[in-house]
Amino acid sequence: MKMSHSENRASVDELKQAMRDYRRIVDAELERVLPPADRPPAEIHRAMRYSMFSGGKRLRPMLVLMGCELCGGNQADAMPAACAFEMIHTYSLIHDDLPAMDNDDFRRGHPTCHKAFGEAMAILAGDALLTQAFELLASHLRGRGELIAEIAAAAGTGGMIGGQVADILSEGTQPDAALVEFIHKCKTAALIRQAVRTGAAIAGAAAAALDAVTQYAEKIGLAFQVADDILDVEGTTEQLGKTAGKDRQAGKQTWPAVYGLPESRRHAAQLASQAVQCLEPFGPKARMLASLADFIVTRTS
Repeated sequence: MKMSHSENRASVDELKQAMRDYRRIVDAELERVLPPADRPPAEIHRAMRYSMFSGGKRLRPMLVLMGCELCGGNQADAMPAACAFEMIHTYSLIHDDLPAMDNDDFRRGHPTCHKAFGEAMAILAGDALLTQAFELLASHLRGRGELIAEIAAAAGTGGMIGGQVADILSEGTQPDAALVEFIHKCKTAALIRQAVRTGAAIAGAAAAALDAVTQYAEKIGLAFQVADDILDVEGTTEQLGKTAGKDRQAGKQTWPAVYGLPESRRHAAQLASQAVQCLEPFGPKARMLASLADFIVTRTS
């Protein structure tokens, strides 16, 4: 028997409290594992910390931890990987904001790293965070080389970087549905998908469970980027913490550019619904992840 909508989802208040709790524990661990701000050379460590602690939902580390817990694992075992995912994500944002890329002055309501520390230090801060992410993974996932390779692939030219390249090269071109799908799968969904998958793998999930959470994460990763595309059109700079309307100004390939806003909203909701269906084998244990799928497509920032 299938659960009702209310039975298979946590309440909004439960989800918000859980997100606050996850963020608190992830931030505490990031504080511990990142080099101290006064460790020489201090400037690079200040820049790394500036971007790591300037806000953000901590979605990717939260998904690592939730994936692990869903499959019966211990949160502490997944925490190093959770921190590594946030380091990879933050490195990508630092580089994405650079003048050679999206050229943005604000991120999460604060001056971007290159505005606060200069372009050279911002590039190096991103490089350092990426490098430390894999140092952390290699130190704590001993004997799990295949899992570290999966994470690297999700962040590399077959994943996030490849999506960024296609995003840049397609600016100003005719809206193309297949290209938008490719960019979304690589640029955003690949790392989100791998975050949940990594947590489940650390927990020792069986093949069927690992496949189910992977399918869930693929759907919410795509939904997240469609929602981002919509927010760039409808949101304000104050809401987003970064310059609104830049996708349209740059002629980027987005869902609204190809399909319009009504169809984009419908597609995001459909992806969220499909994601929740993927969680049915887990029953009530997946209530928080189901609620998170709804949040991803209804958020305002």
